[in-house]
Amino acid sequence: MVRDPWEPLAHRPRPQEPVLSSVEISVTNMCNLRCAHCAVGDQLTGRDPFRLPVETIIDALDQATDLKTLSLTGGEPIVNRDVADHWVAPLLRYAKSRGLATQVNSNLTLPLDRYLPLEGLIDVLHVSWNYRHARDFEVISRLRPAAAAKLFRRMLDNMEALAARGWFVSAESMITPETAAHLGAFNRRLGAQGCRRHEVHPRYPVSWAAALPVVSLEDTAAAVKSLLDQRDPDVWILFGTFPFFPCSAEPAHRELWRRVQSTPNTSIRNDPDGRSRLNIDGMTGNIRVTDFGNPAALGNILDGVTLPEAFARYQEDPAYKPYRCVCPEAGCLGPNGMVARTYFRDVDFTRRRALVSLPAASGL
Repeated sequence: MVRDPWEPLAHRPRPQEPVLSSVEISVTNMCNLRCAHCAVGDQLTGRDPFRLPVETIIDALDQATDLKTLSLTGGEPIVNRDVADHWVAPLLRYAKSRGLATQVNSNLTLPLDRYLPLEGLIDVLHVSWNYRHARDFEVISRLRPAAAAKLFRRMLDNMEALAARGWFVSAESMITPETAAHLGAFNRRLGAQGCRRHEVHPRYPVSWAAALPVVSLEDTAAAVKSLLDQRDPDVWILFGTFPFFPCSAEPAHRELWRRVQSTPNTSIRNDPDGRSRLNIDGMTGNIRVTDFGNPAALGNILDGVTLPEAFARYQEDPAYKPYRCVCPEAGCLGPNGMVARTYFRDVDFTRRRALVSLPAASGL
């Protein structure tokens, strides 16, 4: 099994006992792109009117004693030098002082020298990749052709340069009507660029993607099979928000889950949001189960609500109850709310049990 510090089950003392082992911080709502599918597109701004003092955020993190990972997202965390120097860098240094694994989500379109000061502080540099060529990037980013071509080339150059310096670059692709037939080609190109991991998940209808089409379960299954057939075996594939489960009533869906779990250098991550992770909105102090979809705040660190208190509140949320499930024999925590609302609206996963299991999951 591939080691994944963000896997919720990896840090539970018992499979049924959730632990707040991960925090994500939205450090800015500024971004130099306005991608059509952006999950936080409705939150993007030209400037942040207010940002919490970094010391306030660190005080909140100090109260989460079981943390194992810290992720920073936006917006684009590196787009503003002040944010990068006075929020991103100090938070990463703090994380390293605690021995936490770190991730920064970036579009990688800024000059290379904006990233190099963070060398040694980032364990995973995460970038989106849904492009066959510069024209796809132009359509998705909605930039003028010359600007899109320039930034697309810079993204590729940065990816290759940072990978050559030893950075762990992880690229994420969505399964959409436009990408489904090209995931294998994406994977091979990412491997050639030096990416060590390829994250893959369906596109769900949130924020600016709310009006975009969702790929059916059967078409998603076909895209996953094609990717597994065409992949670079040296590139770790990590499936997130994977809508196929060991408890599925469809034998073909269970077999696909088993195939993915049994394929070397391939894994399914149980969704961390609410299972092991919370998000802090660095502009308001709100504690949320995730940064997208406008979830109700679980509290605010400026009001003295601690991360463990907010995590406990979410565990008792009635909306979470139908999919607060665990099958230890399969290492599966079922769907998150977004997956359940999209594909399994009438299913109570707490009434299901895994119909297939894997020996590798038995110790989780």
